[in-house]
Amino acid sequence: MNKYEKATQPTMYFIGVTTGKSSIMKVFPKWAAALELKDAVIKGIDFKPHSSAEEYREAVEFIKNDPMSLGALVTTHKIDLYKSCEDLFDYVDPYAKQLGEVSSISKRDGKFCAHAKDPISSGLALEAFVPENYWKDYDGDVMIMGAGGSALAMSVYLTQEKFGENVPSKIIIANRSQPRLDEAKRILAGLNPKTKFEFLLSPTPEDNDKILASLKPHSLVVNATGLGKDGPGSPLSDKCEFPKDSQVWELNYRGDLIFKDQAEAQAESKNLHVEGGWIYFIHGWTQVISEVFHLPIEGVILDKLSDIAK
Repeated sequence: MNKYEKATQPTMYFIGVTTGKSSIMKVFPKWAAALELKDAVIKGIDFKPHSSAEEYREAVEFIKNDPMSLGALVTTHKIDLYKSCEDLFDYVDPYAKQLGEVSSISKRDGKFCAHAKDPISSGLALEAFVPENYWKDYDGDVMIMGAGGSALAMSVYLTQEKFGENVPSKIIIANRSQPRLDEAKRILAGLNPKTKFEFLLSPTPEDNDKILASLKPHSLVVNATGLGKDGPGSPLSDKCEFPKDSQVWELNYRGDLIFKDQAEAQAESKNLHVEGGWIYFIHGWTQVISEVFHLPIEGVILDKLSDIAK
């Protein structure tokens, strides 16, 4: 028996781990009203990280075949879901193919579509706080903790040829398990000759502390591990030392954000700019809602939705 109930009104799904705790459940109805999406609702579908292919396929096949189920935003399961369900999609966008992940499921012109929106949403979020020409002017490093979809998307965004000389000369991806690092290395091979990638195994916070201590001033340090939201803790220990004059980005916007607290404790002495995950959350959601409901969300409307969410 199918465990999913046929939708009776336009429905967008949120495929995650603890979707009921997300702000989007309160925010979406207000956004739907502001966007004049008549009767549209959101429903959460929770899976444990790295669930079985059968579970992912059951959910995706249900959305594909149910007329009032219009699409979904995928978080945490982006890579696993794509691997399990790639053959179910009629259209897969170039970023999804390149990164081997799906963050947006939608339907357009009779086609069932998979998009990877993270390079766009992470790019919009980075542009909001990283100073213009930052890499060209200061030549700092990038350290991304975690080797999942967000880390890959950010790497793709930061190294685009269109930026010319304004790309990082070094991006370090640190992760606690080797298979994800190997996969990241395969996917990011040959992105931009101006950027050197290092893929470092760092099973403990102390391992990450050591890498952090090696960074140049004016670096970018990112927590893309999910720790703080999907699991307790921080990828760093309390003895960590951030590089001076740097940008620190906590991708999570909710949960027990210990990584953000650690950075804020050093913000004054090290002259750090500490950014939370709020803008990323807004862009991540509006990019997918735009795809699912076939309407542009930018400029004044985007600002309005951000204010409503706040």
